[in-house]
Amino acid sequence: MEAIIEKYKKSGVKLTPQRLAIIKFLEGNTSHPTADDIFKSIKKDYPTISFATVYNTLEMLKTNNGLVEVTINPERKHYDPNVETHHHAICKSCGLIVDIFTDFSKALGVVEDEVSGFVFSGNHINFYGRCGDCTSERDS
Repeated sequence: MEAIIEKYKKSGVKLTPQRLAIIKFLEGNTSHPTADDIFKSIKKDYPTISFATVYNTLEMLKTNNGLVEVTINPERKHYDPNVETHHHAICKSCGLIVDIFTDFSKALGVVEDEVSGFVFSGNHINFYGRCGDCTSERDS
């Protein structure tokens, strides 16, 4: 956590107790929370925090490469503090989001030379289906 705090201090970001609470909530979080999820969790310890503070902090983190915005449902953005290149599997029944760290770039067969004018900086693939729990519920 100290390294993360130093990174933002060096960037000139003001780290209020509320922002630190949001950063701490996100650190190592693999649940891909929405802004509303984060707001509800942080509000327990910081009852005066506003949704705007949460949203603005998420935008600041995104701008400073501290998290990735995952748009699975256009109505509800999810946030992922793991900024390494990876993909997601999404359960269409319960909404569970799971990280996938397999590199699919060679399997996709996309070569930069074949796509005129593009220099790729990353890729992201969403896989949709049913998680193990939802599949076993259906089979029961």
